[in-house]
Amino acid sequence: MTVKTVAIVAGFLFVSLAMFVQGLLPSLAPEARTATVSRAVRTDLGDVKWVKYAAADYSAREARGRAVYTREGCQYCHSQYVRPVAGEELRWGPVSEAGEYVFDQPHLLGTRRIGPDLTRVGLKYSDDWHYAHHWDPRLTVPESIMPRFPWLFETLDVPTGDDKGVPALEPTAALRRIFTMRAERPIVLFVNERSEAFVRPGADGRVPIDGTPVLDLSLRKGRAPSLAVRAGPFRVTPAAAVRLIVPSADLVALVAYLQKLGTSRGAWRDVFEPQTVAVSTMTVPDTETQRELGHEVYEAHCIGCHGPKGDGAGPAATFLSPLPRDFTAGVFKFHTTPSGTLPTDGDLFRTITRGVRGTAMPTWHEVSDKERLAVIAYLKTFSKRWAEDKPETPLAFPAPPRATAEMLTRGRALYAQAKCAECHGESGKGDGPSAPQLRDDFDHPIPPLDFRRGRFKGGPAVTDLYRAMTVGLDGTPMPSFADAMTDDERWAISYYVLSFSAWTDPLTGEPLRLSPETKAALNSPAVRASHPRLAVDPARAAPGVAEAAAPGRRLYPGIRE
Repeated sequence: MTVKTVAIVAGFLFVSLAMFVQGLLPSLAPEARTATVSRAVRTDLGDVKWVKYAAADYSAREARGRAVYTREGCQYCHSQYVRPVAGEELRWGPVSEAGEYVFDQPHLLGTRRIGPDLTRVGLKYSDDWHYAHHWDPRLTVPESIMPRFPWLFETLDVPTGDDKGVPALEPTAALRRIFTMRAERPIVLFVNERSEAFVRPGADGRVPIDGTPVLDLSLRKGRAPSLAVRAGPFRVTPAAAVRLIVPSADLVALVAYLQKLGTSRGAWRDVFEPQTVAVSTMTVPDTETQRELGHEVYEAHCIGCHGPKGDGAGPAATFLSPLPRDFTAGVFKFHTTPSGTLPTDGDLFRTITRGVRGTAMPTWHEVSDKERLAVIAYLKTFSKRWAEDKPETPLAFPAPPRATAEMLTRGRALYAQAKCAECHGESGKGDGPSAPQLRDDFDHPIPPLDFRRGRFKGGPAVTDLYRAMTVGLDGTPMPSFADAMTDDERWAISYYVLSFSAWTDPLTGEPLRLSPETKAALNSPAVRASHPRLAVDPARAAPGVAEAAAPGRRLYPGIRE
């Protein structure tokens, strides 16, 4: 037998072995033939525990978005698999499970990570952030090498006229195709320095959008918009006009698909260890070296939204709601100091590390501690308040009491007594009668939070809600209740507000299909279930503990519910 023959036979055997080990063998493993995943859920008593739960299929819009994702070749640069190696669980989130991919036909695991892994990207950013990122990735990630996707948008250059001394869009035929022009429903469009204004899609993602566009020039400091218009083959002149940026139905679907990714694992972000920071008393050295490094970090991560002057008027700001924080005003929502005072360095570090859920401000736990501390020193250069105001001592917040059914009942009564439903609604949906009229201190619309989804901006723990009840949210209509309620009352109402997100899907806000027995088991302090490996399996715990999806449905060849 010649060497050539041995090499050919060995090569064939090794290829066959690889096909068997990587292709056939995984499909034979019981854990690979499942439609369930370990899911983090919020209990009635405010804990986050893990339970086995059926993965949900894509909606029609999400399935369309997945097709767009494939069509645009996103899988060539982005993987969709958190591997159980190299600390990926601490970078991206929980390790991937087979049940997450049961509806992916074919799978889009990817083979390279030119861009970040997207397995856990769902709800990390707001929809607005994704729209800005696809219009120009450098707006949100200055160092990004991702190409632009202008064909996923429609742009309209609409002339402006004068409406009682205020620039307004001319009601052209093209504008009427985008908006119904219903006068009693104004839709605010923020015009940036480039005279661009993003048009946020409606709930169904279709046009026309019900309402009349109203220009807000605060990002331009009140200056009238102007676009360069070609007046001939060799001449370009400025014209009073605004460029409207309208996402296509394909892009709306693509963003819906991206927001779906990873959400089958539930409320895992609420207990994601790398972004869980509780410090409040640290002091960052205010040195020239620290500020210089902070400037570099700011330009690398923050400038696209907050702008070079720190006034919240970056080029991406037109896409974002709420608008980015204006650091020059020196007003911050989240702090442990008394109402109306500046936050501590620890407060800023906490906000930067875990981000602001439900907004375009993501978690920055992947940026090194040194860089996060340095950017705090640089942020303070934007406002003279840091030099003029005397720093306040942070308040001492006690450890939270253990929640009980009686405490939740008391919280419900306090919720009604404090008239929280006026803004947040009886069911915590954020649809109270006062909601449409609410505005912040900068006179921008500020819709109340939908408690059901559990995306609490200041943090997901009951201590975060208690802090907000104690010191308020500066710059917003949310006041401090330190004088109006006792400590016990603030704990009770905080637990009650947190309970709105119990047993719900963070993506949709809809209730999960869990039986009373499952809920009772998870509510029990005796059940740990603090990690995916410790997830409660209702099917094995006791008969009737879980309500499965419609039985007998064929999910994939060889896989049934």
